This record gives sequence, structure tokens and C-alpha cells, in this order.
Amino acid sequence: MLKKALITGLLVGMSSVAMAGPWTVKAGVSLLNPTAESDLVGGAVKDAKATNEFNFTPSVEYRFGETPFSVELLLAAPFNQDVKMAGGTKIAELKHLPPTLTAKYNFPTYHGFTPYVGAGVTVLIPWDEKLTSAAKGALGLTDANKLEADTSVGAAGQIGFVFQPADAKNWGVFADVRYADLDTDLKVKGVGNIGTLDINPLVYTLGYSYNF
Repeated sequence: MLKKALITGLLVGMSSVAMAGPWTVKAGVSLLNPTAESDLVGGAVKDAKATNEFNFTPSVEYRFGETPFSVELLLAAPFNQDVKMAGGTKIAELKHLPPTLTAKYNFPTYHGFTPYVGAGVTVLIPWDEKLTSAAKGALGLTDANKLEADTSVGAAGQIGFVFQPADAKNWGVFADVRYADLDTDLKVKGVGNIGTLDINPLVYTLGYSYNF
């Protein structure tokens, strides 16, 4: 009985892959939750941390034929994050894009659920970096001392699932969690390097998928 159930489940999973088209587009909403803190300016700024941020995160996925393997590119509207030090004082803000490319393994579908895991790389592309008036005053800086954050690349991991109802031909809903090993070197014009801001976010996403 168990052997028969396993074979049936495997055939159902293979059938669902064969009937699906190679492309899937996803529209989701994500919570970016930085998990790391950093000391900056030689320890003068303690426990600097980027704030949480909700955002729209579309993605596109390509599946390689009838195999369980696929590749997914996660995009996003620009994230606009504050950086706060211990005690909650805002010291900086920056905008950035975190495009993430992952290679995925999709497990066999069971009762409409298709779990998956993935690994890949993510890129932090920052711009419009600004120091707050409070930070400038505490560090003796002026408006001429502009903040700059470097572009960086880090490893990324992913785990999640897609649920496709029995009466749905192409659409489904999905949920996943990603982790990215990300940081950025911070520089101040006229001063130099003031340290590395570790971000290392967990990204929780919930959304809608459409296969074609």
C-alpha cells in the first residue's frame, strides 16, 4: 500500500511538471528584515542596524523541461531604509535594489503543494545615501561630507512552496523565505572609510504566481 501511494504521488508530481509551461511570473509582497548590527566610525557609533521594510517584489522563473530544476530572478521596487544606532537614533538613510538569482530544486507536487529550495547570489545596489543632521553634528561633519555606500555581492538561500488548487490551470499562491549574506562599506567624503554596515536580511515573501 505504501509503495503504491509513493508511486502514485511520484506520477502525479511528474504529470504536473509535464503539463506546466516553462515560465512562471510572480507578484509578491516582501518584508526585508535585517538581522545584523555593526559598530561604525571606530566604535563611536554602536549597533548600527538597517530598519525593516515592506516592498513589492516581482520575480520571473524558468523551469528546465520536465526536470525538477529551475532558475528564478527576484526583482523589487527600490527599498528605502533608515539606519539607526543603539538607542534608536537615526543616523543615515539609503535606497537600494537587491536583485537575487537562485537555482532551485522543486520537490514533487503533493495535494497541490510544491516545496522548493534554492541557492544563489544577490547584489546590493545602493544610491541616494544621506547622513542625518544628528549624525553630522555628533561627528563634526558638514553638508560637504557626503555618505557613500559600495555595491556588494553576497550568497543567498531560499526555501518555500507554491500551492496550486486542483481547479487552477495556471495560477497559484506561494510563500518563501530568503536569507542573503549582504554588507556594504560606508565612506564619507573627506573622511574616508567609516566601517562596514552588515545587513544580512531575512526576506519573507507572500504572493501570486502564474505559469505559462
